Amino acid sequence: MKTFQELSQAFLLHFNTRPFPDQPSGLYDAAAHMLGIGGKRLRPVLSLMGNELFSEIQTDAWKIASSIELFHNFTLIHDDIMDKAPMRRGSPTVHSKYNESSALLAGDVMLLQAYDYLNETDPRIGQNLIRLLNQTGKQVCEGQQLDMDFEKCESVTLTDYLHMIELKTAVLLAVSLQMGAIVGGADIADQQNLYAFGKNLGLAYQVQDDWLDAFGDPEKFGKQSGGDIIQNKKTFLLVKALESANPQQKKEIIQLLDKNAMDKVSKMIDLFAACGVGDAAQKAQERYLEFAISHLNDVKVSPERKKPLRELSAYLIQRKF
Repeated sequence: MKTFQELSQAFLLHFNTRPFPDQPSGLYDAAAHMLGIGGKRLRPVLSLMGNELFSEIQTDAWKIASSIELFHNFTLIHDDIMDKAPMRRGSPTVHSKYNESSALLAGDVMLLQAYDYLNETDPRIGQNLIRLLNQTGKQVCEGQQLDMDFEKCESVTLTDYLHMIELKTAVLLAVSLQMGAIVGGADIADQQNLYAFGKNLGLAYQVQDDWLDAFGDPEKFGKQSGGDIIQNKKTFLLVKALESANPQQKKEIIQLLDKNAMDKVSKMIDLFAACGVGDAAQKAQERYLEFAISHLNDVKVSPERKKPLRELSAYLIQRKF
């Protein structure tokens, strides 16, 4: 069984050929820029790990991995436009380097290429894979819309927030594993448990991402420090802070949400710390990790085959960047 790092290197070698033509350069150079920014390639590697959990890695798993990576980057390009984000993974976002119109088209062509890869898989599973990606794509769009809607809401419950991140983030991690498992020959019960493992791991991952936005090192994290705070995004930290703040702290938080002062980010981070939401985020991560591992335990393969996924789970919620 290969580790996440080993499979990540293997995927990078597999994916190092530009999947687009040269012309028109304004479109395809913008798409290539996004892929060139890099990243952990978490989702495509999860699809390979989902396959290897049940069998040797099949040719179709590489096609699924490429499809998922393109789909994920398509969502990121559009997400950056909506968030007006200047940086992604330490580099200029596509719309910042080029323009919004080219960025939108670059995202669109990535999505279309993602489906081309799935159409190349074994016809006995191809339609199911396309159905799963379609279903997941709709959920990701729903999550993104809720994320934007929440920016205008005065209050959001923690339940509503967790539902949003399940759709926006967790389901793509989950389906990456499931699609790989399908290629590996997993039965329905094992697919469902692996999906639930991925979904809960995704929830833990996003809560950690929220923590990093406020408390992480921006040079290592690769994003603008406090970007979620500037955008008034309803993150785990903000929702939990509004729940647990005393009246004076809540008043200060609400006042900061109504302003775009130069010291908005630093003041909000100080309030987050005073409300103890960092510890709450850590406890939430641990709880979702426990749920995830419980579902992984129910997958009917040997503990040795599950080891790389256990190691990856521990790493993802302990990362500081």
